[in-house]
Amino acid sequence: MIFPFSNNIKEVKFLQGNQACTEAAIAVGCRFFAGYPITPSTEIAEEMSKKLPKIGGTFIQMEDEISSLAAVIGASICGVKSLTATSGPGFSLKQEHIGYAYLTEIPCVIVNVQRGGPSTGLPTHPAQSDIMQSKWGIHGDYTPIVLCPTSVKEYYDLTIKAFNLSEKFRTPVILLPDEIVAHMREKVEIPKRIKIITRKKNSLPPGNNFRPYAVNSDDGVPAIPDFGEGYRFNITGLIHDETGFPTTSAEITKRLLLRLRKKIESGYGEIRGIEINIPRNSQVAVLSFGASFRSAAKAAKDSNAGTVKLTTIFPFPEKEIRELAHKVKTIIVVEMNLGQIVHEVERAACGSAKVIGINIADGQLISPEIILEKINQCR
Repeated sequence: MIFPFSNNIKEVKFLQGNQACTEAAIAVGCRFFAGYPITPSTEIAEEMSKKLPKIGGTFIQMEDEISSLAAVIGASICGVKSLTATSGPGFSLKQEHIGYAYLTEIPCVIVNVQRGGPSTGLPTHPAQSDIMQSKWGIHGDYTPIVLCPTSVKEYYDLTIKAFNLSEKFRTPVILLPDEIVAHMREKVEIPKRIKIITRKKNSLPPGNNFRPYAVNSDDGVPAIPDFGEGYRFNITGLIHDETGFPTTSAEITKRLLLRLRKKIESGYGEIRGIEINIPRNSQVAVLSFGASFRSAAKAAKDSNAGTVKLTTIFPFPEKEIRELAHKVKTIIVVEMNLGQIVHEVERAACGSAKVIGINIADGQLISPEIILEKINQCR
């Protein structure tokens, strides 16, 4: 169903969440997908397998989730915007390569459509159980970018944002919808024009003194060339110096890890995704993300409570939550798990407001009635 619109709206489509992801990925320039079928993300692979070959792109079904992200990393270092998609168990398998892409500064986007767990869990039922895995899944110090949509339109918009952030900061970006948002169908306004960022290109000619990880700008992001452009350089998962070769130097190790963190922290203004709405005289705020926010917003509206919507989960909005805690008495955190983001909110609030979790992990969306009851108890 397509209707022409004016202004910056190209058309309106009735899309499933996973379909919106593929449309946005292609619009922002993704031309490579490697993945392995897993519910509830499989529609992304199906759509990419149909659409990419028609526009000169490449789709590969790999033998497992580990090799899928390896292929994506390989395509990306050749200069191709690349995507993979999975769910809980597959996301666990991808962790080693997420760490590799982070340390080697290779842009890519990983979609993890969350389902119930642990292990095989509930393949066809929703959950928000991978929040902490997206933050702490890899070993070592790691500053991830993790985005989470609450609607099909946000799924479209955040897919574009994920690719742009990945390219700008040369880092893997995780997109973390839940099964409900991935499988629901809603109206999506497709814009004529979108913001497209491409990775910084190297301006120095190939030569023996070439240093791929040298940083010559304040943003802390190196201009690493693509394989095949005539440059010869090394990429390793070991701690490396500016030449790309391994080192055990304490000073270089410290400098590299701090730079990787700082480039993300310095870009927080662009990465940031939080919406706070506190009605006058309201002393209760309901914080949530993904499909859970839809129930939270309904309960808050019916009770004149405030709402906090997170579309960027990490870097976590500590400053904003700390300021919120001085404005309200209670923050209710709603999430489909047994307690993950609630602990981040407690830490950021620093005791200035009472933090209460509504944490249910039964494969069902938390109802507005449950949230409304908790709001009324806090008054």
